[in-house]
Parts: sequence; C-alpha cells; structure tokens
Amino acid sequence: MEAKAAPNAQHLTSKWPQMKPQFLNFTSSSTLLNPRSKSISLFVTYCSTKPNTNKRAADENQLSHEPVPSSTIQPTSSQQVSSSFSFSRGLIFDVGSENSWDSLEIGSPVVKRYLSDEEERWYMWYHGRSSGSPEFDSVGLAVSSNGIHWERGGGAVRSNADVGLVMSNSEDWWAFDTHSIRPSEVVIMSSAKVRANSAVYWLYYTGFSSENIKRLDNSLEFNFKNPERVQLDVDNGDQNGGSGKTLKSLPGLAMSQDGRHWARIEGEHHSGALLDVGSDGEWDSLFIASPQVVFHGTGDLRMYYHSFDVEKGHFAVGIARSRDGMRWVKLGKILSAGTHGAFDEHGIVNARVLRNRKDGEYLMVYEGVNGDGKRSIGLAVSSDGLQHWRRVQDGPVFKQSEDGGWDCDGVGSPCLVQMDGDTEEWRLYYRGIGKGGRSGIGLAVSQGSEVNNFQRWTGFHL
Repeated sequence: MEAKAAPNAQHLTSKWPQMKPQFLNFTSSSTLLNPRSKSISLFVTYCSTKPNTNKRAADENQLSHEPVPSSTIQPTSSQQVSSSFSFSRGLIFDVGSENSWDSLEIGSPVVKRYLSDEEERWYMWYHGRSSGSPEFDSVGLAVSSNGIHWERGGGAVRSNADVGLVMSNSEDWWAFDTHSIRPSEVVIMSSAKVRANSAVYWLYYTGFSSENIKRLDNSLEFNFKNPERVQLDVDNGDQNGGSGKTLKSLPGLAMSQDGRHWARIEGEHHSGALLDVGSDGEWDSLFIASPQVVFHGTGDLRMYYHSFDVEKGHFAVGIARSRDGMRWVKLGKILSAGTHGAFDEHGIVNARVLRNRKDGEYLMVYEGVNGDGKRSIGLAVSSDGLQHWRRVQDGPVFKQSEDGGWDCDGVGSPCLVQMDGDTEEWRLYYRGIGKGGRSGIGLAVSQGSEVNNFQRWTGFHL
C-alpha cells in the first residue's frame, strides 16, 4: 500500500466528505486486534488486522494525511485546568492531583496543533504514573485552546469529549506491552485498509514487557533504566538511577477515531509489536524505544527510534521505513553519540523529527546523555531526513535551569511545533526533572529561522 499526502494536512476543514458507514468488530484498547480477543464494535468501514491481507486493486491502496475531525471539548467534573506554570518559569503542566492517574510522574509529551476557520485546538498525549501503581505507565490526553492552559482529567475518559487516562498496558500475557506504555507519535491518516467516516488517529507507542534485559557491563559511569523513572528512584532512596530494572521494549500501534478510545493493531511480531530487536551483535539488540513516525511522502513513512549499542557503549538513533505504516524495514543507525566531553557523549534518545515548512529541511530534536547521565536537548538537521545528519552546534540548544528551578536536574523528551505566521516561531515542549525527582512538562520558545535560541515561556507578550 502506497502512502499519499493530502494538501493542507495540518489544517481542519469545516466540511467532511460523507461516507456510507458500516460496522466492524474492533477490540477495546486493552486488547490487540486479534480474532482470538473479545471485541467490541467501532464505527468504521474497513480494517485489516494484518498487513497485506487486503487484496483490493493497487489504486485503492492509498494512505494519506487527513485533517482531524472537529469536536467540542466540554469540561466535566473530572477535568482540571492545569495552571501551575504561573509559579515556575516554563512549567505549563504539572503532575496530577492526589489520587489521579498521573499523580506521581508525567512525561513523553506528544503535542499537536489543529486549526480551522472557527477555532484553534491543541491535543497533548503524555504518559503518567500514579502513586497507587508506581511501576506502570499509562497514556493520557489533555486539551487546550492555546497550547498553554490545559484541561486534564483525573481518571479514565468516559466519552469522546472527555480528557484523562486513555490507554493502559495490555492484559494479554503474550503481548509486548504488558508492563507499561508511553506515547511516541500521533499521525492522522486515512487508508484503504482502515476506512472510517472521518479521519483516524494512528498512535505509535513504546510498549514495555516484564522481561528484564541482561545487565550491561560497567563501562558507563551511570546506571540507566528502560524506562527511566526518576521519581521512583528518589522515593526508593536512590538519586542516581540505581541498579534497578531495564525492561525490554518494542514499538506498537493503536488507532482511534476520537484520540481517546484506542484499539491496538497487531503487528507481525508474535507479541503484537511492529518490530523486533536486532540479532545478537546488532546495535539495537537490547530494546527499541520511542518510535516516532513521520509521513514523508507517497509510499514513504519513516520511523525514528533509539536503542543502546552494547558494542559502542552508547545510545543511538536508527530508522526504519514503511509503505503502509504497519510493516517496517530497518535501515540502520543514523545518529550516534557525540565526542568525548560533549553534552551527548553517551548518546541520544527520544528523538523527534519534523520537516521545516519554510525550506523543506529536516530537523531532529533529541535528548542528549552526557558522561554523568544528565540530560539536555540537542538539534541536528538533514536535507533528506535519511542520512547525513549534522548537529547545528557543539552544545545543547536547551538545557536544565541553573537557578534551582523546577527543571534544574535535566530536560528531555522534546516535542517541536512549528507555528504559523509571518514571524518564524518554534515551540519546544519537553519533560523537566527537578529536585527530588519531581517531573513536569515545560515550554520554551525560539524566534527566527535558526531554531536554536529557546527561552522558557514566561507569558504572552502584548
């Protein structure tokens, strides 16, 4: 199936083509799309649970960007407006209130801006953990009208206008994501394999199993985990990451018609994942994490992900390509660690790639890991998004605060948004870590075409 982009894919339209819908059995978000699973009905016209099972003519096998269908957000009693940014520079989204699903830790922001003639809407998917279940990450959704003030929910969503917890780990013992899940990218596309009466959200995510990866050698000067859980380490009396679990992770896919109720799509791997780790001796033989997918053109989707290269002793980013968003072919490693003493000396993780709408250049923001395990944000560029990536400068484009602020212990998980308008403006959403391991989601802004002069958000300037 070839992919095809639609014009103005980032913008809403007020009218949508009418389709004659049919009903198809879809599984709930707690199970994979699998004939063996108990299923519920979703309002879609066609879906293939396995790649290449659709034998329609080639001209029907099209995958395209689509605008997001409009919806009205009506706050409910479970929603809260996140206004904690007012007391700390750059912080726009704090951990949830006591007893909420995200009361202990938050991160992995995936921020999308949608425009129409009538409104501006922002969606943010992110991972969170609660004090009641500190070992398990889930995915939630918050919404906003300006990307600054966010409405959130303390529990699971109940309708297509609600916000809060939207997806949890799988309950199937054989699945790759039985322990935790974290969002990596949300792409809005239509496909001959997934026909619906409106656009469909494709969520690419990292799924963690309970399988422990064999401990690495002691070449690193710090201990790392997969996933990283700073708050839990601090609560357990370990300020440096400790010798805790390093779990196997693989990339997964789920789909939704409203961004809230998700159905897992079973990949070709026996666990339901889209890709497996590499063979022994390959650079990605331990785990695959942060699968960010970018729609680059007709029949060309690209997945950027990171792993830990045991032979080299550092984190690195690799790429895979797909024609349909479901079957993937690895192409290899594209960006590795920086030089000795650099802010990314021990590699890069949580990379996010987008294409500059002004000049067509590809930008990669990433989380650099230095020799002590501290995190800051770097930027690399490429003319084709495949190879020849080069760092824009020797140091980070954004680093932790030095004044004892809420993000003084590290910044990472960047998400870059290019704003519209005559003046070039870039928004950088990121996870920050402060004293005691407390996490939050922050915002920094860069003006101009260089995309390397980020300043923490301090408020609107009239």
